[in-house]
Amino acid sequence: MKRYKKYIAPYLAAFICGPLMMLTEVAGEVTLPKLMSLIVNNGVANHDIPYILRTGGLMLLAIAFMATGGILGAYFAAKASIGFTSDLRRDVFKKVQQFSFENIDAFSTGSLVTRLTNDIQQVQNVLLMGLKMALRSPGMLVGGLIMAFMMNPRLAVVIVVIVPLLLGSIILILRTAFPRFEIMQEKLDRLNSGIQEALTNVRVVKSFVREDFEIEKFSALNGDLMDNSIRALKIVIMTMPVMTLAMNITTVAVVWNGGNLIIAGDMQVGDLTAFTTYIVQILMSLMMLSMVFLQSSRARASLKRINEVLDTKIDLNDDQAAHRDKLVSEGRVEFRDVSFGYHTSGRKGELVLEHISFTAEPGQTVGIIGATGSGKTSLVQLIPRLYDVTSGEVLVDGVDVRDYSLKHLRDGVGMVLQKNDLFTGTIEENLRWGDEDASEDEVVAAAKSAQADEFVRAFKHGYGSGIGQGGAGVSGGQKQRLCIARALLKKPKILILDDSTSAVDTATEAKIRECFRNELSGTTKIIIAQRISSVQEADKIIVLDDGKIIGMGTHEELLVSCTEYEEIYATQTGQGTAQAGQNTPPVGQGTAQTGKKTGPLLAVNGREVTA
Repeated sequence: MKRYKKYIAPYLAAFICGPLMMLTEVAGEVTLPKLMSLIVNNGVANHDIPYILRTGGLMLLAIAFMATGGILGAYFAAKASIGFTSDLRRDVFKKVQQFSFENIDAFSTGSLVTRLTNDIQQVQNVLLMGLKMALRSPGMLVGGLIMAFMMNPRLAVVIVVIVPLLLGSIILILRTAFPRFEIMQEKLDRLNSGIQEALTNVRVVKSFVREDFEIEKFSALNGDLMDNSIRALKIVIMTMPVMTLAMNITTVAVVWNGGNLIIAGDMQVGDLTAFTTYIVQILMSLMMLSMVFLQSSRARASLKRINEVLDTKIDLNDDQAAHRDKLVSEGRVEFRDVSFGYHTSGRKGELVLEHISFTAEPGQTVGIIGATGSGKTSLVQLIPRLYDVTSGEVLVDGVDVRDYSLKHLRDGVGMVLQKNDLFTGTIEENLRWGDEDASEDEVVAAAKSAQADEFVRAFKHGYGSGIGQGGAGVSGGQKQRLCIARALLKKPKILILDDSTSAVDTATEAKIRECFRNELSGTTKIIIAQRISSVQEADKIIVLDDGKIIGMGTHEELLVSCTEYEEIYATQTGQGTAQAGQNTPPVGQGTAQTGKKTGPLLAVNGREVTA
């Protein structure tokens, strides 16, 4: 509860006034049966119309008093519960935004969505119900018991017998309910994850005609949630019959014994009527309390899941940073014997990078090439400290990245991720993620450098054109160019492109590279690519294989020194020999025989021809 004090404090008045206002309903609930018994015993029995009217007027006044208190109590309860959970949701979302990639890997996206929505909604529901019932139900229980014992102690003994039995039943039900509600929330996580995946990848689903498969998968997840929800809610369903049975048995016992007392002259009819009402009130208060406890059981399961997020230790922070005020000024990048492995389940202890060492001087272009899964993306993610190294050091401008503040480090690094994401909004709004204070001319200049200006202006509203979630409405190549423009607008000292031109045609890619040479001469550029043509002109090319550097140098040096690089080059250019681009004799010097193609192969515009 210490953690949640800060969410109560801003709405403390509502937290206090809500239950207090509900006490006015309790006062009316306790008073009305007594007034009715007086009407029956004195007014009706004596045919005293004025007495009936006077007492009836008091009843109407009590009802008005109850209504006012009930309305105000409900208002304050709503204000307190909604305010509390709104602030809690904000802090949970803020914590998620502080998560490192590794923290996020520990939760599924669907689970985080459920915790931010459904789980917090469960807490809101129990707060709303609790504030309405916190004093009303106990007040009705205590008030009803006092009035019942005052009216007839002998008859009130029936309640003393039934109440402990009901409390025991409620405790048993609660102990059974909690684990079931936990499982139900986990099934809801899985459903949300499935929905998100299906909707995010809807284009892939349709292109492979897998709608039926996704429908079946969703049906299975939905059915699993339904089964577990019914299993959990059976507990709630059981509560009502148990309480109703207890109420009916108690009422029958009271009426039976009360009737005998009336016959014996020891009790008036009006008193039995009021007593029966008090019995119903006592049992109803217990029923309301049981529903609060049941809802609390579900909210407790949700609160546990919320606490898991709030208690998650952020594994990347700059609390111990030795150079918190330092900015990235030059863009020099150095890896010193770096090894790295993910800590997620299933990959613990497995290194994806081993003993990586290299230096990128300010203004240099460094290309990184290698097979899928060789660790290229993992390597560049260590520079802006999206993950921390397992061993070794990554230095920027001679300072370990762990000694920078995360803000200053990442401000100095522009990164275009392998998965290009845009956000719902206009093209200009998306580009301004790089610099929200950039002038219109700077936005356009960045777009021109990324070869995006031409197609943007072709849209009806130009830079004001809307983009759907994830970049819906633009092609893959257009999305990549917009993401590059966004990174360029940041004016970073280090620019990382993670296979960011794979969907761009070679001519456009060449123009982008030319802009980089002319306009980003002082920026260190690290480019991951599948095509050698994308990195062929780099000052340094690093060849990765299975997390290790197997070659490093210029294009010409690697053609001689790195077999794997030679093979990639030969495959991509269509050369028949590894060094065909350099050592192949000129056309006409080959040895061709009539009817046979025996001359060496040359690459002309990417096609094999015979010399």
